This record gives sequence, C-alpha cells and structure tokens, in this order.
Amino acid sequence: MRSVVAIAACVAALSLVNHSIFGIERKLGSGRVVLIELALVIPRSNLQGDYMDLRFNLAPEVRNALNLAPIMTSKLAPFFSLQSEQPRRDGRIVAGLDANGIATYRRLDDGTPPAGDEVLLQYRVREGQIRFAGNSFFFREGTAERFMQARYAEFRVAPDGDLLLTGLRDRYFTPL
Repeated sequence: MRSVVAIAACVAALSLVNHSIFGIERKLGSGRVVLIELALVIPRSNLQGDYMDLRFNLAPEVRNALNLAPIMTSKLAPFFSLQSEQPRRDGRIVAGLDANGIATYRRLDDGTPPAGDEVLLQYRVREGQIRFAGNSFFFREGTAERFMQARYAEFRVAPDGDLLLTGLRDRYFTPL
C-alpha cells in the first residue's frame, strides 16, 4: 500500500513539473518580445557564479504611480527607523511599445484592454523595489565584459502580462 501511495505522489509531482515546463515553453514560443531599458547593470560574482543585478528604467515611474515611499539605499538602512516596511504588492502596468519593441510606462492597469501598441507588464514590489520577472541575469564565468554592453533586457510577454526574461541586448539591439 505504501508503494502505491509513493508512486502516486511521484506521478503527481512529475505531472506538476511537466505542466509548469509546458507553460514556460508555450510562453517562449508564442509570447510577444518586449525590451525594457536597463537603468543599471551591476556585474557580481559569488558562490553561484557570475551574474548581473538588473535595474529597469520603468521602475521609478511605477514607484511614483504607486506613491511608494523612497527607500534607503545605505548599508546602514536596516539599523535606522527611517526605513519603513513597504507592502508586498503585485500588479500590472500598461506600457507602450515603440518600433523597436522598447517598453515605456503609460499607466497602471485599470482593466481597460491595451491598444495595439501597448502591452501589459506584470510587476512585483519586494523590499521596496519594483521588480519585473527576473532581476538577475546569470552568465558563464569569465564573460562579464561581453554582458557589460547590455542596454536592454529581452522578455517574452504573455497576454496576461506575465514576463519571462530571455536575454540581454546591446544598444544596437543585438542579442548578447
């Protein structure tokens, strides 16, 4: 009896994993390509390998629209009572797309369907920061120089605004 339960649990777990993978593959194949301009690219290296912290130019506009308090960026911020806890929020914005597919902030999503040159983009507020999908991009050790040229993050975007980070591009829109 125990082995039947264990096998059923394994089958259920594998089914969930496969369903998740299928959803990601579908988004990669059919999602709309959208570029979000990077505000800051910081290469880092730790025990995980080489990666970049990504910051996006859309974030300050979303922060202003949500009326979020400024966050302290000092390393001493956790020791001061001036830093207020920011609520964890998720939502979507409506972004306009130019001819190159670069997203610019238009408004917070109010349920109105986006126009032909607009797209929904899902965001999260975590620790007072606006995040779009992945805020880190991992790359092979020793290739940081190449990725320092990054000016845009490339996403595949589902109609509901769900984002999947697929790569980085330089100022000429060439994939890195």
